[in-house]
Amino acid sequence: MTHALLPSTAPAAVAAVGADMFATAVADQAVPVERVEWTPPMDGTADDLATVAADPLRRDANALAVSRMLDVQAMLVGVAPASELLGLERGQFLHAGPPIEWARTSGPLRGALLGAAAFEGLVEDPEDAAALFESGTEVSLEPCHHRSAVGPMAGVVSPSMWMFVLEDPATGRRTYCSLNEGLGKVLRYGAYGPEVLARLHWMRDVLGPLLGEAVAAAGPVDATAILGQMLQMGDEAHNRNRAGTLMLMRDLAPSLVRSSRSADEIAEAFAFVGGNDHFFLNVAMPACKLALDAARDIPGSTMVVAMARNGTDFGIQVSGTGDQWFTGPAQLADGLFLGDYGPEDANPDIGDSAITETAGIGGFAMAAAPAIVRFVGGTVPDALATSRRMREITIGENDRWPIPVLDFAGAATGIDVSSVCRTGILPQINTGMAGKVAGVGQVGAGLVTPPASIFPAALAELARRTRDRA
Repeated sequence: MTHALLPSTAPAAVAAVGADMFATAVADQAVPVERVEWTPPMDGTADDLATVAADPLRRDANALAVSRMLDVQAMLVGVAPASELLGLERGQFLHAGPPIEWARTSGPLRGALLGAAAFEGLVEDPEDAAALFESGTEVSLEPCHHRSAVGPMAGVVSPSMWMFVLEDPATGRRTYCSLNEGLGKVLRYGAYGPEVLARLHWMRDVLGPLLGEAVAAAGPVDATAILGQMLQMGDEAHNRNRAGTLMLMRDLAPSLVRSSRSADEIAEAFAFVGGNDHFFLNVAMPACKLALDAARDIPGSTMVVAMARNGTDFGIQVSGTGDQWFTGPAQLADGLFLGDYGPEDANPDIGDSAITETAGIGGFAMAAAPAIVRFVGGTVPDALATSRRMREITIGENDRWPIPVLDFAGAATGIDVSSVCRTGILPQINTGMAGKVAGVGQVGAGLVTPPASIFPAALAELARRTRDRA
């Protein structure tokens, strides 16, 4: 039998956690109820969460990691070939995501490698390059992240490709990224047809040198400041970079027109960049990596410093665990498809571009870019809810990247492994989708999260290190 609480003994309010039926029963007795959303931590993480929570280094380590990240000012200081900047030699290729061998590569990564081998003159027909990668005697594969670089989608970098150079003037540290080819049938989506190779040769022979000359003449371009302005102008700096691309063109235009190249080449470069809204993505990515690399290697820190996918595996790296990768199967994105393509045509998630979400923009800042939902799916309320939800798994916020619709609150910053495991909330990423068959190119765009298993794995390693220090 249920008895109503007498007014004289009724509490001011009751906090209800868990099953809503209990809150409803109390509310029916005219008692104020505060419903608290709560879910149990991820399976098998309770002991590790307790260990990491009690780590005396954790709080100060995380504060230091965020502080170091926010202190970075990413400046675009140059454009030059990968052979010069990264020391890449003939037959050496970089790729997106954690390490992988040829036998496990996905279709788009294989397609990009085949095309890059033909671009470098290792073979005449891209199809013939498969034998080179199968033997492994004349070529090598290495993650972009291992050379302070990032690559969108397949992320393949070869020696002749020109790269953006981002530098933090306070420390002199640098990061790098290739030039953006645009959307559709492009190398980064695994396409390698004649039109793809022709574009790569033009980027090597005309666009790269022209941009290099322009940046040298214009002086450093403040990429961090542009990112902050982009969030005020409807970009989230992953799948929407329209404002960022236009601001970059504004800063470089005077130097471009004064360059030594012909008027036709300059006009062609303007037309290419102006028609490629994603061009600034390849500046945003190394800017984010530059900031996150400053937060690496802090004992006790639970902050994620990289999220990356190679089309087969999704991997993260954490400040307190050095260069160790924690990997799980890359997931299929849920979104919108081009033309007649559908889910059966899409490859699992791929690319280093999730470095933007790792830094707090991209899918974390969808509230700043409501128009993005027309490209990746979802609704405007979904975008707002996502940006609010990401604050539950991050350590702080970035005041240099304020989001207007959230009352100019700074972008959620510093994904916390322990918070992900405690809440079960996974980082939200918006992404392009590559065709799973090599050579197809882009098939759509959508939303995706990492495999849940990688966060408990990282937490377990953090807990082990905490116990070893005790």
